[in-house]
Amino acid sequence: MPPLETRSPALLRQHYEVERELADRLRNATREQRRGLYGPVYDELYQRVPHHPQLARKTSPERTRQALGPQLRILKPYLRPETRFLEIGPGDCSLSVAIAPRVRQVYGLDVSEEITHALDLPSNFKLILSDGTSVPLPPDSVDVAYSNQLMEHLHPDDALEQLAGICRALAPGGVYICITPNRLNGPHDISRYFDPVATGFHLKEYTVTELSDLFKSVGFSKVQVLLGRRGACVPAPAGPVKAGEAALNMLPLAARKVVGRTLGRAFLGIRLLGTK
Repeated sequence: MPPLETRSPALLRQHYEVERELADRLRNATREQRRGLYGPVYDELYQRVPHHPQLARKTSPERTRQALGPQLRILKPYLRPETRFLEIGPGDCSLSVAIAPRVRQVYGLDVSEEITHALDLPSNFKLILSDGTSVPLPPDSVDVAYSNQLMEHLHPDDALEQLAGICRALAPGGVYICITPNRLNGPHDISRYFDPVATGFHLKEYTVTELSDLFKSVGFSKVQVLLGRRGACVPAPAGPVKAGEAALNMLPLAARKVVGRTLGRAFLGIRLLGTK
């Protein structure tokens, strides 16, 4: 059990059962049904699981500051005063608000505008509403796109469609930084306490190999990994990481879980940099 998890086994089980029920709605829905389903199932999750860790984090300014620091350090090398920045799934918009003074324009792409109603947002921030997969921005209108812990929450078909939309929105030479957990040391959602693979709202967890192939399939000309710790990252070729994943994947499941969790997020957490 992760050291920060303080909930009882009974609360974990209740969270798991609710999340798996709701996630199955998404998994079993048609493409058209999913268009209006992402927002409602998450709203229902938070209503039925009031002890959800994300709700606790939203009420803690200290946790927000701790989460922002590494993300800002990752993004800093790619931000300029003329940059047009897109955050996919901005949540409480704390990162977008922190970046706004550093760039020309900030877009937040989300499925609902509810969370922004009570926020004092910068004049150069614009919320773009999506059905969960579409990216309704003009081609070549974004220089830097970013998502953190989002890709794994999308149905695989929707993830591919969204990725293609992000690539279209990026200007030539623009970059997309995608942070998502690696399935080789997962699962990373609530099902980690109960199942060998993700069955909750992580509809698909990826490897660097799988995700970099998706990036190239939609038109990214170069895909690298960002290596480092605490947000101090440098771009590097993905080849050595892919080779390490292939070796790890050859181990029996139990051994892979032990080795993967020992390596942890620093070595296996996916931070992919796609350049258009």
